Amino acid sequence: MADNDDRIRLKVLGLSYSQIQAGAYALILAQVGGPYRIPVVIGAAEAQSIALKMESITPPRPMTHDIFVSFAHAFGVKLLEVFIYKFEDGIFSSEMTFSDGERSVTIDSRTSDAIAIAMRTGAPIFTTPEILNETGFEMEIKEEGEEDDEATDGEMDGETGLNREPKLENYAVEELEKTLQKLIEREEYEEAAKVSEILKRKRGEQQ
Repeated sequence: MADNDDRIRLKVLGLSYSQIQAGAYALILAQVGGPYRIPVVIGAAEAQSIALKMESITPPRPMTHDIFVSFAHAFGVKLLEVFIYKFEDGIFSSEMTFSDGERSVTIDSRTSDAIAIAMRTGAPIFTTPEILNETGFEMEIKEEGEEDDEATDGEMDGETGLNREPKLENYAVEELEKTLQKLIEREEYEEAAKVSEILKRKRGEQQ
């Protein structure tokens, strides 16, 4: 493992549909203070949990990661850090280091779970320079207009279901707020995260 001084700190940048694995999502981690991004393929459940935290959506009932954090806090255990220490055969390996104030314990974890918990505790996320060099890329930033054009084209995709998001883009802010509330009440968190992202974008355009 890398020395602490050599490690790269990361932050959660966003989520997107995985182009590699059907039914999965790509969690994008960004190098803090640098241009590189690391895509991590994660499952739908973990993506839902991360998306809820990203969008500051509080579900009516706590999810698994919320329960874990509440349990740890109740016993005075704090997550000190998440360390993504290995990348092999397309899989990232991570570990979480906890402390109760007297002793520290490091346990192995799926990267998606570790990050979902780190986001709920504010714990830092690190990786090695080697992993950053092997899996990182410099993200190409698209202009707002380019994204909107692509979304409009999506309306012609027929039966794939991709036309749902462009329609939501046409909703007024008030309509999106009502839709978001209904989705949360029905515990349809994946759709709620999509609506919340569109709502945040529209609010930003109005400022």
